[in-house]
Amino acid sequence: MTDFSEQVQSPTARLDRRDLTIERIEVIPVCAPLGRRFSGSHYSMTTRRTIVTRVYTSGGIVGEAFNGDTDVEQPAIVRIISDEIAPLLTGASALDVERCWEAMLPPTYNILRDRSLALQAMACVDTALWDAVGKALGMPLSVLWGGYRDRLPAICIGGYYSDDVADVARQIEQYAELGFGGCKFKIGGRTPEVDAHRARLARDAAGDGFVLMVDANQGYTRAEAIRFVRLTEDLDIRWFEEPVRWLNDRLSMRDVRLSAGIPVAAGQSEESRAGVRDLITAGAIDVCNCDASWIGGPTEWRRLAALAGLFEVEMAHHEEPQVAAHLLASIPHGTYLETFDPERDPLFWNMIANRRDFEDGDYLVPDGPGLGLELDWDFVARYRA
Repeated sequence: MTDFSEQVQSPTARLDRRDLTIERIEVIPVCAPLGRRFSGSHYSMTTRRTIVTRVYTSGGIVGEAFNGDTDVEQPAIVRIISDEIAPLLTGASALDVERCWEAMLPPTYNILRDRSLALQAMACVDTALWDAVGKALGMPLSVLWGGYRDRLPAICIGGYYSDDVADVARQIEQYAELGFGGCKFKIGGRTPEVDAHRARLARDAAGDGFVLMVDANQGYTRAEAIRFVRLTEDLDIRWFEEPVRWLNDRLSMRDVRLSAGIPVAAGQSEESRAGVRDLITAGAIDVCNCDASWIGGPTEWRRLAALAGLFEVEMAHHEEPQVAAHLLASIPHGTYLETFDPERDPLFWNMIANRRDFEDGDYLVPDGPGLGLELDWDFVARYRA
C-alpha cells in the first residue's frame, strides 16, 4: 500500500476553510465521435459525451471532475449547473460537502422536467467539490473515503453485437491484450440460445482465468433470463446484470437470482436512493452498481454503499472509472472497475493526461490528491460541445 502520511500532514496543518470559499463554477460539455456504432440489447450510440466541471475557490484550489455520458440531455444538465446550482453554492465552503449537497436539492423539486437531469447536475458539482477537498488535504479521495485498497481488478465492457460472430473472440482477445482481467459481455438483444452461444465463444476465447459477467441491459423476459442461465451454467459467469425488462424488474430479478442460482447485479438505472433501497430490501440483487454520476454524486453513492454493506450486497459502479476507482477502492465490498476499450471510450483513454496503467489485470488507483487526474486540455478544446 502507498504511504500517504508525508503528503497529508503539512497541507492539513495549514488548511483554512475560508480558502475553500466557492467563487464560481465553470462547466464544459464534451462530445467525442466514435469510430463506429456500438449496439447492445435495445440501444446504440455513435458518440461519447461527458461534462467537465470546475469549482474555483478563493484560495486558488480548483476542484475538477468530469461526469456522465448523457447524450441529448447534456445541454439541459449544463444549464442546470450554470443557472440553478452555481448561484446556490457561491460563497459556501467546499469543505461543507454535505451542506452543499443539501443546498443543491431545490432544482430536483421541479416537477415539470425529468428529475434525473438535476441529479446528474448535482453529481457533476458534488464530484468537483470532493476533488477540491482532496486537493486541500493533499489526499487521494480513495484514502479520504476509507483507504481499503490502492488497486482494483479491471474489466472491459464489451462483447457488442456485430454481424460477424467470430468478432466475439477478437473482442475478448483485444481486452486481454489491453490489460483487462475480465469482460462484462453484452447480451439481451438476441434469443437466449443465440446469446448463450456468443457467451460460450467468449469463454472459450478468454480461458478460465478471465472474469466473465453478462449484461442484458433489461433485454429479456424473466423466463428468457432463466433460460439463458440454464444454457450457460457451466461458464462460470460472475454475475448477470439487469437481466429483465423494467415492467416488473425487482420481483423478476429476485426470481432469476433465486430460481436460477446466479448473482444478479443492478442499480445503474435507478435515479434515487429509494429505488436502490428497494432493490436491496426486495432481495433482488447481489451486486449494486448504482452510478455516482447519475444518482447525485459520490456523497449519495457512499450512503448507498453503506446501506448495501448492511445487507451483504457487493458494490460495483456503472462505468465512470475516473470517479469509480476511488469509490470502489475505499470500501471492503467494492468489486471491479469497469471501463471500455479505446474505440468505445476515447475520453478515458485520451482526455486523462496522466491515466494510470493496468497491471496484471488490475487498475492502479490514482494516488495524487483529490481524483488525482490531469486533463488534456487540447483534447477538451477539440471536442468541446
